[in-house]
Amino acid sequence: MTEVKNKQVILRDYVTGFPKETDLKIVEGTIILNIPEGSNHVLLKNLYLSCDPFMRNLMNKKDGPKDTLSYTPGYALGGFGVSKVVESGDPKYKKGDLVWGFTQWEEYSLVPSPKILFKIEHTDVPLTYYTGILGMPGVTAYAGLYEVGSLKKGENVFVSAASGAVGQLVGQFAKLADCYVVGSAGTKEKVDLLKNKFGFDDGFNYKEEPDLNAALKRYFPEGIDVYFENVGGKTLDAVLLNMRVHGRIPACGMISQYNLTEHEGVTNLTSIIYKRIRIEGFNSSDYYHLYPKFLEFVLPHIREGKIVYVEDIAEGLENGPSALVGLFSGQNVGKQVLVVAHE
Repeated sequence: MTEVKNKQVILRDYVTGFPKETDLKIVEGTIILNIPEGSNHVLLKNLYLSCDPFMRNLMNKKDGPKDTLSYTPGYALGGFGVSKVVESGDPKYKKGDLVWGFTQWEEYSLVPSPKILFKIEHTDVPLTYYTGILGMPGVTAYAGLYEVGSLKKGENVFVSAASGAVGQLVGQFAKLADCYVVGSAGTKEKVDLLKNKFGFDDGFNYKEEPDLNAALKRYFPEGIDVYFENVGGKTLDAVLLNMRVHGRIPACGMISQYNLTEHEGVTNLTSIIYKRIRIEGFNSSDYYHLYPKFLEFVLPHIREGKIVYVEDIAEGLENGPSALVGLFSGQNVGKQVLVVAHE
C-alpha cells in the first residue's frame, strides 16, 4: 500500500451571502492508493476540476435532511471533474481509463463508481472540454434548448449569462438552427466575444442598461420565443414582458439569486397566463441518457470549427478558491477550469 500526499480544498464553515476566498482553505492530507477489498469504489487522480455556480448552493447550511451533494465544513468540496483511474473495484473501469463525473477537490479521490458518469472515448479534443462543452454544461445547453425549450428553426432566442460555460453554447447551438440570437453579459469584453467569436447576432451589457424591459424591446421588437434562463431576478422579470405567445423558458440557473439572503421577487407573472408561456426548470442529470446522441451532434461541429469554446484556465489547487469565488463577480471569461494535474 502506497501512502501519498493529497492536497485538498476544504470548506471552513457554512457560507452566508457572497462567498469569500477565506471561506475555503487549502490543506495537505494523505491518502492510501488502494481500494478496500470487495468495494465498488474507484481511486481517481484528478486532472481538471469544473468551477460551477451551483456549487455555491452546496455551501449553505441546510435545515432538515441534507442533500447528498451538500458540503460539510472541514471536508473537501465536490464537483464535476476529469480524472484518470488509478485503481478500480468496478469492472467497468480499469487503470489508466480517463473518466468524467462527480469527484472531490483534491489530488486523489476515492469515489463510489456511480459518481463516475462516463468513460472518455474521444481524446482528439482537449480533455478540459469534458468539464464544459463535452460535460455537464454541454448537456445542459443541448437538453435545455432542444428537449425543454423545443427550439424551432428561425426562432428568436435570448440568452442571459451568455458568455459563460452554458450560455456560449446555447447561442451557438441556436445559430446552427438559423435562429436570431441575442445575449447579455456583464462587460464590454464579454459582449464582444458574443458577437465576434460565438456568432451571436447581437449582445448587450446588462450593467449599462437602466431599463432591461426597454433594452429587450430594442433587440426583440417582435418578442422572444425562447429565453434560456441562467440568472433570474430582474432579467427574468423583464423577459416575461417580452415573450411571444407560446414562448418557452428552460430554466437551469439563477446566479443573481444564489448569494442573496432574501431572493428578489418577480412581478410580471401574469404574462405567463396571457402569453401561455411555459417555464420549466431542469437539471443536466435528467438528460444524461442522451449523452451518446449529444456527442454525435456536437463532436463533428467541434472538429470542423463550427462551434468554438472559450475556457478560463487556473493552474493548481491553491488557486481553486479564487477561481471558484470569482464566478460570482464575473471575473472569469468563458468556462472556468481548475488544473490539478496534467495527464
